[in-house]
Amino acid sequence: MALSRRRFLSGSLSALLGLWLVPASVRARAAKPRAARHALPFRAVPMATGDAIVLPPGYRHQVLLPWGEPLCGRMPAFRGDGGGSAADQAEQIGMHHDGMHFFPEPEGNGFSSERGVLAINHEYIDPRLLHPLGWRPGGSPRPIEEVLKEMHAHGVSIAAVARDGAGRWRLRADRRNRRIHAATPVRFSGPAAGHPLLITPYAPDGRRGRGTMHNCAHGVTPWGTYLTCEENWATYFARLDGRQDPAAQRYGIPSGRDEEGWVSALGWHRVAPEEDPEYLARRFDVTPRGKEAVEDFRNEAHHFGWVVEIDPEDPDAVPIKRTALGRFAHEGASFQPAEEGQAVVCYLGDDHPFEHLYKFISRQAFRPGRTRGEILDEGTLFVARFQSDGTGLWLPLRHGEHGLDAAQGFRDQGEVLIHARLAASLLGATPLDRPEWVAIHPKTREVFVALTNNVERRESGPACPRAPNAFGHILRLRETEPLPKDDRDPRARRFRWTLFLLAGPEGEGAIGEAALDGDGAFACPDGLVFDRHGRLWIHTDMPSRAGERSPYARFGNNQLLVADPESGAIRRFLVGPPGCELSGACFTPDGRTLFVNVQHPGEPTTEALLAEGRLRSHWPDGHPARPRSAVVVVEREDGKPLLG
Repeated sequence: MALSRRRFLSGSLSALLGLWLVPASVRARAAKPRAARHALPFRAVPMATGDAIVLPPGYRHQVLLPWGEPLCGRMPAFRGDGGGSAADQAEQIGMHHDGMHFFPEPEGNGFSSERGVLAINHEYIDPRLLHPLGWRPGGSPRPIEEVLKEMHAHGVSIAAVARDGAGRWRLRADRRNRRIHAATPVRFSGPAAGHPLLITPYAPDGRRGRGTMHNCAHGVTPWGTYLTCEENWATYFARLDGRQDPAAQRYGIPSGRDEEGWVSALGWHRVAPEEDPEYLARRFDVTPRGKEAVEDFRNEAHHFGWVVEIDPEDPDAVPIKRTALGRFAHEGASFQPAEEGQAVVCYLGDDHPFEHLYKFISRQAFRPGRTRGEILDEGTLFVARFQSDGTGLWLPLRHGEHGLDAAQGFRDQGEVLIHARLAASLLGATPLDRPEWVAIHPKTREVFVALTNNVERRESGPACPRAPNAFGHILRLRETEPLPKDDRDPRARRFRWTLFLLAGPEGEGAIGEAALDGDGAFACPDGLVFDRHGRLWIHTDMPSRAGERSPYARFGNNQLLVADPESGAIRRFLVGPPGCELSGACFTPDGRTLFVNVQHPGEPTTEALLAEGRLRSHWPDGHPARPRSAVVVVEREDGKPLLG
């Protein structure tokens, strides 16, 4: 079942041992011990496997906004047995927190570090924990109430928070508090809006849709709005005639028949017609049935895989899917610092084995105080080609250029963006090892890209030195001209790249020319974020189903590390509970408070474990409670900035 957002390795132990082999040139780098220089003023925490948050001495943490907490003040409290209704979940914090940002409130001539709004992604769900009696896949029709509850647990939470008189952070009543989920009305903008491939019975003009889901990483625009990014949405759909077209196949839309089990991951399309007259659930059946048929939702899958703009300050604003940024498994959207008179530049990763790194450059120049989201509707999406000499090219995905024309199946620019993966491959973009978060150094403007892993790789290549690649790595890119004037400025077409960090066990991984030691050994870099001082915070996402015999067992639970690109120092700052992924780190303006998400603690939850009460985690409520994703607030006990 494709219930987890990650693809995990399989095969014998002998095959796994081969994952640690790297090319000689990379091994030579790793052989040199790291110099004992530290720009990180905290004691590294050890690897851990306990059901708790582990922090360095002198730090404390608080749990905030766990899954199920009432968000709007009108709904009943969270029911730990999974007994809440779909209506409850629509106004409660969603499941599986991922990308996140703190929007501070204005205060004097600056911004408050005591009050603001958290925008939180909810990437996917664990239906076994969501429902009272667990969940069994396949076979029978699904009740609409159950499916709607699952839809409502996806999406985004907008939550106003503040520090109280005792110094603890609290959710506060605020008109901005709201949930955006897999059934929320949205609209499309940009070149693909109104395209024939977006037309459905619900959207005969191809300009509106319903919902956002699989919201992974995020972005923050220079004008202060939130971008949520749709990642592994494809497996929720099903084509039931057993056929498949090349575009749907490239995006991973399942095809088959439901006789022995659901084709899609959750079987939302299996709701009885009389229970779903508005096709909230049955739209996920994308089988062609004739363009005049009411139930023909063949284009519904084209409504997902976008970057969605949300205004955290306006609860009445409709989320907008910005189609000029392309359609794929979006991991995040990271902007170069915007300057007046220069184009807006945004980087985007496609988190799947052998997919690509993209960059969007706006056609119009940025104007502080006047520029809004419409600047993202006009511009060019580029895709990266890495070359073995350490240089790279940005290739434009523009209709009519370099074979992107009707003869190759692209009738217009809208179709280029809807099928961005196919267009990128046609241009000869470099297949990468799951490009995930991108972070921009606040001082140098260098671009750091996390490549989490790729156990399917059989040959090394530019920017991907290991085959297979179980542990992942981080690239560093330097643009020849970080802020072009517009999307046709030729200075924005070239970059240089280096291998910043090779993840792995102690003595095998490397940062720059130095080997990772016990304080910084890790695997599977995922989220990346810089703090205001230029330190890189690295979240890890090791597979939670890999087992004790996997190469990941030696690392313990997933971690949050801090690296200093200038000195080459790296230290482990936080370890989470079992089965979790750490994600969404962000800070208050004064640097005293870190917000970070603990996603899917206790994964995977099997039916047997749930029935016996032997869950892998009971975090944060303790035994015998079901585990809950939540925000963790981290501060120093002495009240000083986190890292001085």
